[in-house]
Amino acid sequence: MVITDPEVWPMPAELPGVLAHAASVYTAAGIPVFPCAPGQKRPLTVHGFRDATTDPAQIAAWWGRHPEANIGIPTGTVIGVLDVDVHATGSGYPILRTLQREGLIGGWGQAVRSPSGGLHLYYPTAPDAAQRSWSRGRAHVDFRGTGGYIIAPPSTITTDDGARYYEIIARGRHPRPVDADTIRELLTPQPEHPPRRLDPLAVREVEHLAAWVAALPEGNRNAGLFWAACRLAEAGLPEPDTLGVLESAASAAGLEPREIAKTIRSAHRTAIVEVPDDPVAQTARSLSGIGR
Repeated sequence: MVITDPEVWPMPAELPGVLAHAASVYTAAGIPVFPCAPGQKRPLTVHGFRDATTDPAQIAAWWGRHPEANIGIPTGTVIGVLDVDVHATGSGYPILRTLQREGLIGGWGQAVRSPSGGLHLYYPTAPDAAQRSWSRGRAHVDFRGTGGYIIAPPSTITTDDGARYYEIIARGRHPRPVDADTIRELLTPQPEHPPRRLDPLAVREVEHLAAWVAALPEGNRNAGLFWAACRLAEAGLPEPDTLGVLESAASAAGLEPREIAKTIRSAHRTAIVEVPDDPVAQTARSLSGIGR
């Protein structure tokens, strides 16, 4: 994967034509892009990141109509991104240092400072190994893989303090895929009790439900996540298991980690839950048909 050169375009992105030029640079490097609303993360295309392309004519048409559109890049096909967040409730940088000591984050091709002060580390994907998106809200670290997208430099985000932009701050020398699954396992708290095993039917239904949540459009995402979490709660899944099932899917749909955790917590408080004699069998029966 060819990583873009930070010298290719000026900063900040308010300069005329910069975003259109940057979009062309990405596509020339084989990285598909799609337009997002100026100053926002919302896709402007009907199917969101699924409309991303490297076709020069389509890129010219999109940015011809929306010259100030931000640049979205789907993750999981060409790149995967380790997203280190900075929130009022905490920062992912301490965890990043731990991952660095463990030798788990080497091989990034591009380092990008986000408008919030966070960090995006871009990695090439392995052609024979799909990597799913996941989120670890308590650690303030996410991974954007299959089914997700990121906003790329030199896009801007409009805040109360003005426009802030995504900035390339460093390039790696020898990019290689990252072992996102190992990072996820390291950041996953160990359960107090051994997890219950669902039968194959229940597993399939859970996967259908997670896929449905991941595809929720803007405006329906929170309500859809709440509905799905209620169904899982009513099916007998504990709150930590529901979070494990739906967290990555909701993140792929565009929800933030804090919002995901809050919605799932609210669903478990709201749902009418009866503790079954056989929780595994009850879960399988309750999930039948969900998410289709």
